[in-house]
Amino acid sequence: MNWDDIADAMFGGLPVYGEILGLVSNSVWAGAVLGLVGGLIGVLVMQRDMAFAVHGISELSFAGAAAALLIGVDVVTGSIVGSILAAAIIGWLGARARDRNSIIGVLMPFGLGLGILFLSLYNGRSANRFSLLTGQIVSVQSGQLGWLIVISAIALLGLLLIWRPLRFDSLDPQSAAARGVPTTAVSLAFMVLLGLIVAVAVHIIGALLVMALLVTPAAAAMRVATGPMSVPLLAALFGFVSAVGGILLAIMGTLPVSPYITTISFVIYVVCRGVGARRGRVIRAAA
Repeated sequence: MNWDDIADAMFGGLPVYGEILGLVSNSVWAGAVLGLVGGLIGVLVMQRDMAFAVHGISELSFAGAAAALLIGVDVVTGSIVGSILAAAIIGWLGARARDRNSIIGVLMPFGLGLGILFLSLYNGRSANRFSLLTGQIVSVQSGQLGWLIVISAIALLGLLLIWRPLRFDSLDPQSAAARGVPTTAVSLAFMVLLGLIVAVAVHIIGALLVMALLVTPAAAAMRVATGPMSVPLLAALFGFVSAVGGILLAIMGTLPVSPYITTISFVIYVVCRGVGARRGRVIRAAA
């Protein structure tokens, strides 16, 4: 093999890659928006110790989407209804961590069982069933992208409006309640916003893998940063890199996009964990 053959092998596919990238531009935008907003809201999820809640909401979101698919209505709408219902139940009844985990543990199998039942009754394309579990980000249509942008904007605006009392309640709920913060209302509002993002994430990346964009980037950021601004910004960056990077890599291969996104997100977390551990050893040695 000469240098011309090597160059063709390395760069000959670039025009084709560019054409494919143009066809999936909606997916790239969807991944970027979801990664950014998911990373931001994930910080509060971690601070409130609600990583388990994300998975619980995703199961009922999956059930809602499966029901919508069965009766022939918009899948995103069904997913949103299921997510908000789950978020409202968890936020209203699960004020304490022990109660919340018990409620989530009850809702998860119930939602998954309903979703499987609805999918078993569905006689349409099998790809539609599979996409609810693993996502369909490489086939995002313009209408779906519009839904994603609108819902993400609503969630982001809602977070900005309640950011200070929500962060106070997340870090010190007893003091927040003593200072007159309406903790129940703030918690319920946050759960509804989280439900909206989970609903979109389920439709894009799937119910089984939603935590890769709503938990892992924030968990990684909290390993290497501590500032009130640096953690959310770094989590949003990690989410963006995971989502967009996974899409760009998936275009070049034959595997689904979800393994790429989850792998990048996991690698970022492992690296950040190592950096954080090394920094801790250096600080202890200096002390």
